[in-house]
Amino acid sequence: MRISYHELLEIFWKDHNPTHRPWSRQYMSVIFYHNQEQKNLANKTRDRESARLVSKIYTEIVPAEKFYLAEDYHQKYRLRHERDIMREFNAMYPSFNDLVNSTAAARVNGYLSGHGSLLTLKKDLEKMSLSQESGQKIMGFVKAYNN
Repeated sequence: MRISYHELLEIFWKDHNPTHRPWSRQYMSVIFYHNQEQKNLANKTRDRESARLVSKIYTEIVPAEKFYLAEDYHQKYRLRHERDIMREFNAMYPSFNDLVNSTAAARVNGYLSGHGSLLTLKKDLEKMSLSQESGQKIMGFVKAYNN
């Protein structure tokens, strides 16, 4: 499943408070763009949020350049706190790098963090090799976040 840049921006603005000044550069709020159309859309949504919040927005909008992975302890952060589910992923991806690069692990991490619907989760679970117990546990998180 792919989402548009506009949808990604909407999720971004909904899921954090852009009015707080970051306490260090590594935790700054930033939107990356790849072309002029994305830059214009990012600026437009930032301006909308600034007017809605009646406050200064500290989110920077910058061109996408070299990508750096976060430190290991940030990788699949939410997933790593669910030991039973993580045990299954470790069996599927014995290498930490394979886990980090797994789209299945990324999707489950997102669901555990409150992103996604039950409908898309059910479709995803059909493609994953997770136990029924893990699937039910993930569904519980999605239900809780969507209520």
